Amino acid sequence: MMPYYWTPTTQQPMTPPPPATLQNGRPPGREESYIENILRLNRGKPGTFHFSFEHAIEQGKNTKVVRGVVEAAGRDHVILRELKSNHRFLFPMIYFDFAEYDEEMVYFNQNP
Repeated sequence: MMPYYWTPTTQQPMTPPPPATLQNGRPPGREESYIENILRLNRGKPGTFHFSFEHAIEQGKNTKVVRGVVEAAGRDHVILRELKSNHRFLFPMIYFDFAEYDEEMVYFNQNP
């Protein structure tokens, strides 16, 4: 293993290896099917999004269901727009349970 930092034994900083060649804009062998990526692929499609929370303000109210569309999704959050009211929600992904879509979902190409 080659160190990527200066140590007294090497007497000079080591440079990192060149980055791996990208395939289709992604690093090779990288998993694509993270939930936030799937939500982004289906941005704008109507769906029902389910969230649950460990601590509830009122007894028995530790879930939230939003009927709406994904406006944006990041590694740790999702922004939803409720269809009926145009109200927007920012949810941490740790509370996301599952989503139901009315139409076929877009997913990554499964061919090797």
